[in-house]
Amino acid sequence: MILLDGKATSNTIKDEIAEEVSKLKALGKKTPHLAAVLVGSDGASMTYVNSKVKACERVGFKSTLVKLEESISEEALLKEIEKLNNNIDIDGFIVQLPLPKHIDEQKVIMAVHPDKDVDGFHPTNVGKMALNLPTFLPATPYGILELLERYNVETSGKHVVVIGRSHIVGEPMSILLAQKRKYGNATVTLTHSRTKNLKEITLQADMIVAALGIPEFLTGEMVKDNVVIIDVGITRVDDTTKPRGYRLAGDVHFESVSKKASYITPVPGGVGPMTIAMLLKNTLLACSRND
Repeated sequence: MILLDGKATSNTIKDEIAEEVSKLKALGKKTPHLAAVLVGSDGASMTYVNSKVKACERVGFKSTLVKLEESISEEALLKEIEKLNNNIDIDGFIVQLPLPKHIDEQKVIMAVHPDKDVDGFHPTNVGKMALNLPTFLPATPYGILELLERYNVETSGKHVVVIGRSHIVGEPMSILLAQKRKYGNATVTLTHSRTKNLKEITLQADMIVAALGIPEFLTGEMVKDNVVIIDVGITRVDDTTKPRGYRLAGDVHFESVSKKASYITPVPGGVGPMTIAMLLKNTLLACSRND
């Protein structure tokens, strides 16, 4: 069993990006600039945004953090987004999800200019992705593709089962892996909460992408030998034996599944760090388009 180490791989990618940024600066070209919008003070969201800011510092990007009160109106938030759209110094920006209940997330996603949408969530970019046209790929699926490529995990002709149909991971992942691309050409089954006989389907899978948000849902008895496992989930599970009172668990029961897997991503340290690395890659792409 080989561990798909997202932390080490993302550090390699960050080093590559840092080198690119050094070259840009040496040539007197623009320094890539990523902004993040954080509404409210949700603990997990703050952690994610802070790690993105740190990643920007590491690779030599400029970064801007726009912190807004949880009580901000939808109209006021849309005005802040419009400011970022019009700021020529900012190459790309993200709005950290989830947003407070009184704000329509879809409306906010639609308000981000497609050319600055480094999360790859805008319908224009989703449509281009579906047609296999050059665009910003959603950061988490992009990170998974990159991890498969760096470890040379064969996908062509394989049966991939994706569990979960979110717009952020499950659906784009199923599209990308089915496409005619180097790390694609798979036969993909997209499963979800209404899927019947899920275990029968997962037992046929050469690769499983678990992205449903239920801790330790996929167990050893649901997979066949030599399966490739991509665990996208990360949930805080109460654990009194831990100093913080909780542990982080993926959607995969690591202990039982890892005994059968040929490759598996750990949680934490698997897909998560890759997501941030790909966000930086998309920002570099946005900057090169603005050059």
